[in-house]
Amino acid sequence: MDDVSYLDAEAVFAALSPAEAVSALRETLAGGFDPSDDIPRTVTDISAGNMIFMPSEFGQWVGVKLVGVSTDNAERGLPRILGQYLMYEASTLRLRTVIDGAALTTLRTPAVSVAAVLPALSRFPDPVKVVIFGAGPQGIGHADTIRAELDVAEAVFVVRSPDRVGDEARDRGRVLAAGSEEANEALRDADIVVAATTARTPLFDADLVRPGAVVLACGSHDPHARELPAELFARSEVVVEDLDTALREAGDVVLAITDGALDADTIVTMKQVSTGEVTLDADRTLIFKGSGMSWEDLAVAAKLVETVDRGDR
Repeated sequence: MDDVSYLDAEAVFAALSPAEAVSALRETLAGGFDPSDDIPRTVTDISAGNMIFMPSEFGQWVGVKLVGVSTDNAERGLPRILGQYLMYEASTLRLRTVIDGAALTTLRTPAVSVAAVLPALSRFPDPVKVVIFGAGPQGIGHADTIRAELDVAEAVFVVRSPDRVGDEARDRGRVLAAGSEEANEALRDADIVVAATTARTPLFDADLVRPGAVVLACGSHDPHARELPAELFARSEVVVEDLDTALREAGDVVLAITDGALDADTIVTMKQVSTGEVTLDADRTLIFKGSGMSWEDLAVAAKLVETVDRGDR
């Protein structure tokens, strides 16, 4: 395997910026790829959590992400998500590159959130106020990716235990306790709200989110878990990666439909938004619910490998 390269986390973040990851996703959609054609992931429960197998193919590449998710890893001082991404030549299935899977996920997930609604972010002519539930890698990644595309007036991280939040988040914004009046006030003023937690029940009341705000939820791919209240869906436009995937995996969407707050026929996809097929109403609250799809990893990984191969970074 002397001809197989390895990109660790440092190499991943050095080679591709958040804005470039957003562009890679939008370019993939503009190039004709339809997320509905993606290969569904396989999730297998094991004693420590679950293993996820995520293959995809387009262009000259085949990619597979192998991920282990352990809910108890935080207590061990380890990341919740560990894994590797394998890049193969599509024509020969020759392994070309192995990429740190957690780093790739950290880069691509916020890029998906922003790419999904980027045309709609023009509704904010002034620097935006951002509230992020969760101060882990995905919360921090969303802060960086939003800053890469918009001027940010203020970022606030809302967490259950502020004393456990490290400098990575504190260097990017204020840290407030969930449920505090200060946090609720920040939420009322927010232009963009991010939910990037492991919560299984709603993080806040729907009436704390103002009309016209953009809400990005990415914390779960479990159909029985949700971060957002159903009432918020009742007055919002809703965007997902792919409708069938959302109805199978996105608990926020599934449970809002079950509660009668959302009609599946009104949901639009990120491809429709990204390509301009659908224009969203700037006066209405906008929700993007992402659960993560295999094509997204491949789109970002392909751009990453091509950048490294060219020697640009």
